[in-house]
Amino acid sequence: MSWLDFRDERLRQIQQLDPVTEHCQICHLLIGYEFPWDVTRALELALLKTYCVPSISRLLDRTGEFYQHTQKRYDDTGLLVALLFKWGHDSEQGQASIRRMNAIHGHFPISNEDFLYVLSSFIYEPIRWNERFGWRLFSETEKLAIFYFWQAVGQKMDIQNIPATYEEFAQFNHNYEQEYFAYSDSNRRVGEATVNLFLSWFPPPTRALLKPYVLGLFDESMLRAFGWSSPPQVSRNFVENGLKWRSWISQWLPPRRYPDFFADSQLRSYPHGYQLEDIGPPRMLSELNQANELPTNRKPNGQD
Repeated sequence: MSWLDFRDERLRQIQQLDPVTEHCQICHLLIGYEFPWDVTRALELALLKTYCVPSISRLLDRTGEFYQHTQKRYDDTGLLVALLFKWGHDSEQGQASIRRMNAIHGHFPISNEDFLYVLSSFIYEPIRWNERFGWRLFSETEKLAIFYFWQAVGQKMDIQNIPATYEEFAQFNHNYEQEYFAYSDSNRRVGEATVNLFLSWFPPPTRALLKPYVLGLFDESMLRAFGWSSPPQVSRNFVENGLKWRSWISQWLPPRRYPDFFADSQLRSYPHGYQLEDIGPPRMLSELNQANELPTNRKPNGQD
C-alpha cells in the first residue's frame, strides 16, 4: 500500500465511525495522527481568545499563575486536554484528567457562561483554523465528532445548559464574543504574559522581531480587547502565506504511522516526565493530591 493509499484509508476509517457514539476514536485519529500540530496551534489561539473576556482574564490575573509559572500553566493545560484526546474522556485516564480539572477549577468562582465559552472555543477554533490552514478540510463527520467530544467532556465537568446542536453552540460562541470581548488591563497583562511565553521559545535576539508575526494571527476584535495596535500588513501576509504553504506541503508528506500527542512530547516543565499529581498550581498541589487520583502515565512523558 502506498502512503497516499494509507492516508486515504485512514480518512475512510474516520468516515465509517459514528460522530455521536464514536467521537473519542475520531478525535484520537484526528488530533494524534492527522492534525497534531494544527490543533495544538488552534487551541493556543482558542485560549488567547478566552483572555479577551475581562471576567476570565481578571480571575487569571488575580491568581498570579501567569506571571509566576507561565510555562507550567501552559504545559498543564496542554496535558489535560491532550490526555483526553489520547485516551478518550470515558477511559480511566480521561476520567482522572477530568477530575483533576474539576478539582483545580473548584478553587475559583468561574461562571457557567464563562465555562461554556471556553468549551465552545475548544470546538470552533480548531475548525476555523482548519478552514484557513488545514492540509485538507475537516469532514462533517469530524466537525461533529469534535462537537460531541467536548459536549460530553462539558457534561462530565458539570457545565450546565450546553447547547444540544453544533449550530446552536456555534451561535453561542459568536454571540458571546460579540457581547463580552472588551478591553481591560487584566486582558492585556495576561495576553502579554502568554505571548511572551510563546516568544521565549525562540532565541532572545529574535523575539522582538517575531512579535508582530505572532500578532498577525489575531483578528481585530482580539487586538482591541488586548489593547494592541494592528501589526503591519506585511506581517499578517507573511504569517498567512507561510501557514498556507505549510498546509500545501503537508498534503504531500507521508502520513504519520505513530501518534504525536502533546502529552507524549518533551515538555519544558517536566523534562523527566510527569504524573497527574504534578499537574496544577504549585500552591494547590498538596491539597489536590489528597484525593486518590490515577497516574496518567507509566513512563516519562506519557510513553507506553
